[in-house]
Amino acid sequence: MLSLPNSELSKRAAQIKLVISDNDGVFTDNGVYYSERGEEMKRYSIRDGMGVERLRNIGIDTAIMTGEVSPSIMKRAEKLGMKRLYLGVKDKLAMLATLLEETGLQKHELAYIGDDVNDREILDAIAPFGLTGCPRDATIFVEPSVHYRSAADGGYGAFRDFAEWLIALRTA
Repeated sequence: MLSLPNSELSKRAAQIKLVISDNDGVFTDNGVYYSERGEEMKRYSIRDGMGVERLRNIGIDTAIMTGEVSPSIMKRAEKLGMKRLYLGVKDKLAMLATLLEETGLQKHELAYIGDDVNDREILDAIAPFGLTGCPRDATIFVEPSVHYRSAADGGYGAFRDFAEWLIALRTA
């Protein structure tokens, strides 16, 4: 895990304008349910939704960036009022460049929370400038790239915990 003094963490938190999250393993518990008709369902935590709202209330936007293309992700993002949704992203580092160009933001204005090896490159790109985190049950692949490991598992409040950490740093 990356270690920075609290003063540096607080300074970085004050500059964050967009929190990007992976979906499966952060907003969900990594489980997928299939019906006999092939319908897919994913479980989302209402607490994580409140994390999105609390960030919005202090002027921080949120986005989901995932390799999946799923109607359930689109519905959840719509319900949460998330304007930025990046689906089917196989190369998150390349999509980061696109996102920066689209938004005009810089890496020091970003935070990212992810849970697995496919998040490692984007975590490594943001970590030297912004803030990064992972759920408590994230794989070992992301640990060297994060500033914060949530006290909650993915799908059980990990995003909310990360959001509250950022909010607390901004008020410290």
